[in-house]
Amino acid sequence: MNYETDAVVVGAGPVGLFAVFQCGMVKMRCHLVDALDAVGGQCMALYPEKPIYDIPGFASLPAAELIARLEAQAAAFKPTIHLGRQMVGLDRVADSWRCTLSDGTQITAKAVIVAAGSGAFGPNRPPLDGITAFEGKGAGLGVHYFVARREDFRGKKVVIAGGGDSAVDWAISLAELAERVMVVHRRAKFRAAPESESRLKDLADAGRVELVVPYQLHGLEGDNGRLAAVTVATLEGEVRRLEADALLPFFGLATNLGPIAEWGLAMDRNTIAVDPATMATSAPGIFAAGDISAYPGKLKLILTGFAEAARAAHSAYEFAHPGEALHFEHSTSAGVPR
Repeated sequence: MNYETDAVVVGAGPVGLFAVFQCGMVKMRCHLVDALDAVGGQCMALYPEKPIYDIPGFASLPAAELIARLEAQAAAFKPTIHLGRQMVGLDRVADSWRCTLSDGTQITAKAVIVAAGSGAFGPNRPPLDGITAFEGKGAGLGVHYFVARREDFRGKKVVIAGGGDSAVDWAISLAELAERVMVVHRRAKFRAAPESESRLKDLADAGRVELVVPYQLHGLEGDNGRLAAVTVATLEGEVRRLEADALLPFFGLATNLGPIAEWGLAMDRNTIAVDPATMATSAPGIFAAGDISAYPGKLKLILTGFAEAARAAHSAYEFAHPGEALHFEHSTSAGVPR
């Protein structure tokens, strides 16, 4: 099937959904493409119940609720959504871009906004002997790389390994309902947001979380795939045994840009180089926003991605309508275009 539209947004995560809304605000029709079977990107696929703390106006907002709000916001402009399909081809045709999807669908658009996060993703599995035997053992048991339902861990003894935002945020969240939460990290300093690290240490001081530092994962104990304990060790070889129902290793994601890397765009490692003033890539009419975009001084925050999506949408309008002035008004004055 073939379509013609004003803009194609690649990636249906939070930044992609907001890009659709922003395109609608400048009266650009959109098609939204994502390889996953549902909107939401990593927020929905990996941690729908994870609290997000840096959305303005919300002290804490579960990822799934954020996605539901963004989806409803974008729906006002009736985008055509293509889920479960990759964008495998991108070709310049006259003054437009022809986007080819993995099912053969072709979409011709004046502009393309790439908001594909880090591309395809999967967990970095810690190198522990026999770890796969403890995976997929059901709610709140064994090894889990993502938390789909925090309630699954109520009353459980949980070991969390890692020192970044995911490890710290889930330790804070699960401390409210788990029997015991133990955080294993190789050093006392964490790589999370300073406020989150401070909250974690307050919980540790209150005895609600145990900080197991400086230790690293050493091994797993259990029978017939049921986890009984996690062993950890210092660099000097001192070993501790932590009784556990579940291990949550948060060592980041292995990502793959897939076809995006073949589109001929100027890259900055595994991201797309853009001009921060316009979010333009090295190709005319292609813009990028969110984690997949790179420029000096960028802050990888979700609110930064939202601002980038707005800038990309306005730039896409200017590219698609050369010489036409965009009479910008604040939404409080103009409302949502119909």
